[in-house]
Amino acid sequence: MRGWLKATIGLVVLSGLLLGADRIAVGVAEDEAADRMVSSGRMSQRPDVSIGGFPFLTQVLSKDLDDVSISADNLMINDGGHQVALHGFKARLSGVRVSDSLNSATVDSGTGSGLITYADLAQLLPPAAQLMPGGGKLPVGSNTRLSLSYGGPGKVKASLGPLPVGTGSVHSEGNTVTADGFQLSGLAGMFAGVTGQKIDPVSFTLDSLPAGLKLADKDGVTPTEDGLQLNFDGKGVKLLG
Repeated sequence: MRGWLKATIGLVVLSGLLLGADRIAVGVAEDEAADRMVSSGRMSQRPDVSIGGFPFLTQVLSKDLDDVSISADNLMINDGGHQVALHGFKARLSGVRVSDSLNSATVDSGTGSGLITYADLAQLLPPAAQLMPGGGKLPVGSNTRLSLSYGGPGKVKASLGPLPVGTGSVHSEGNTVTADGFQLSGLAGMFAGVTGQKIDPVSFTLDSLPAGLKLADKDGVTPTEDGLQLNFDGKGVKLLG
């Protein structure tokens, strides 16, 4: 009985040591991966990285991580000229294959999301001078930009300074986001000298999206009360290197 008890205690102690070593190793790997994402340019700031699956050490030996989660706030993304903050970014990556030294990593598939506030979104939209159809003019400064706000499920409201323009929609193709369907009416139409006429669609293309992902092919952008939610996905993504 004593021999059995000693063996049991020994196994428990050994299991605890192995578990501790595994958790230490995964913590070190998470920190290293976060640093490498910044230095490789895949993220504008250091994210929180969580490597799932157990045990971790067997995943290291196979160089294949089952599940990796990334989160960060206030990441900077741009359209080639203007930078805006991406809030509440979260991504889940599956099938992450890494090199021995963590110098490179590829992802079988990944999904994620983040939010651009409507106030920040206005920086990516063109000024009034570029929007008016048929050379019409509005009594706002030439640098006044189109601004958007929530217009209900799948819709956004547009305005130019204090003038409401109308309700339209947003959609994406590749990493290009387009807002369209806005029609001048009421006060805005009267000042422009036209009524019932549509404003030309406005678009911007986002560069350097986080973690090597892209806007999802379906529902890449979703209007919410707080801003425009960006939905990401990707297959065969190059995460590092």
